[in-house]
Amino acid sequence: MESIQATKQRFGIIGNDQKLNRAVEKAIQVAPTDISVLVTGESGVGKESIPKIIHSLSHRKHGKYIAVNCGAIPEGTIDSELFGHEKGSFTGATATRSGYFEVADGGTIFLDEVGELPLPTQVRLLRVLENGEFLKVGSSATQKTDVRIVAATNVKMVDAIEKGKFREDLYYRLSTVEINLPPLRERQEDIHLLFRKFAADFAQKYKMPTIRLTDQATDLLLKYRWSGNIRQLRNVAEQISVLEQNREISYETLKHYLPDMGSNLPAIVNAKKSESDFGSEREILFKVLFDMKRDVNDLKKLTLELMKTGNAAKVKEENSSLINKIYADENEAEEELASIIEEENNERRNDVEVFSIPENTSESYGSAQESKRKDKYEYAEEIEEEENLSLHQKELELIKKSLEKYSGKRKDAADELGISERTLYRKIKQYDL
Repeated sequence: MESIQATKQRFGIIGNDQKLNRAVEKAIQVAPTDISVLVTGESGVGKESIPKIIHSLSHRKHGKYIAVNCGAIPEGTIDSELFGHEKGSFTGATATRSGYFEVADGGTIFLDEVGELPLPTQVRLLRVLENGEFLKVGSSATQKTDVRIVAATNVKMVDAIEKGKFREDLYYRLSTVEINLPPLRERQEDIHLLFRKFAADFAQKYKMPTIRLTDQATDLLLKYRWSGNIRQLRNVAEQISVLEQNREISYETLKHYLPDMGSNLPAIVNAKKSESDFGSEREILFKVLFDMKRDVNDLKKLTLELMKTGNAAKVKEENSSLINKIYADENEAEEELASIIEEENNERRNDVEVFSIPENTSESYGSAQESKRKDKYEYAEEIEEEENLSLHQKELELIKKSLEKYSGKRKDAADELGISERTLYRKIKQYDL
């Protein structure tokens, strides 16, 4: 069996992280077999290296190795790409075509981003994994293939299964052995090593001196989160190698090439603010839930007793206090609702006071009250008349100003006033303008 170090050197894998070494070791161990392998890990961690190791160390190494990016093939053509199609099976199928599973017979297929496969294609793939059979698109003749399938994904498959986006039976067929590659932030000792390797490669490629990091820049390199993993680190090394004239890279220079530096710092949450903002709402929610639970339990108790005895009168007599309490709660709610409605109605009432004449009163008292009521009405009418006059006056002034502004053009004046031209014409007639 080939050693881990020799395999890493052969396939250009850099790093001495324990998790990385374990992933390479598992690839070496499963290579001689034909079991399916699922490679997991974040985007940019180098998952494509594992299927190459597995194929080159297997008995299929002289067969074909085909890598397929499932996420890059449109849903309408992926079945044709993987399994082939017959002539005339769909628009544009001018000739019979062999799919990847037919071409790679005896070899290995690497299905990258397998989590992006549409559900109908997943059913076809499951059949290949179970008995090595598949159907071309537009054909009814079953074909056999002997391929080793290695799949990779950066999707959390358990979540995808729960959401109905990936078949559970297919997941277990693909992940007979699962190999996980750690993210770059968990391989801190390898980060600077990888950066120096990339810097040397780009210096040779672009025929320029190799860039070097200061101590402070190196510390920043190690503390950065690297959400894009090795792919992002490689891109940063290439950008700096090409763009920077000074080959010694300082902390400030490196910082310009690392996006969203602020988002990688820990955030301090103001506990007091959170408590003040959400404490009262939480208490109200708990109270409502407890009240609901109590009411449901009371209703359950009454229902069970009624089901057991079948005597409604007896249940009512024995639980009179509970029933009265329920009715009291309902009456209280109705009274509260009535008071709210009454308050709203009071707010909407006229400010003009309306008096009623009490019965069995003396004539003088009645005449005095009638006089007061008359005064009130007359005062209210005066106020209303003044308001109406002022409104008419303002309307007249606005119409005059608008007509003057637009030199008598009724359409423009009407647009500015927010009324129709017909309404404006009627107002002009009304005010004799």
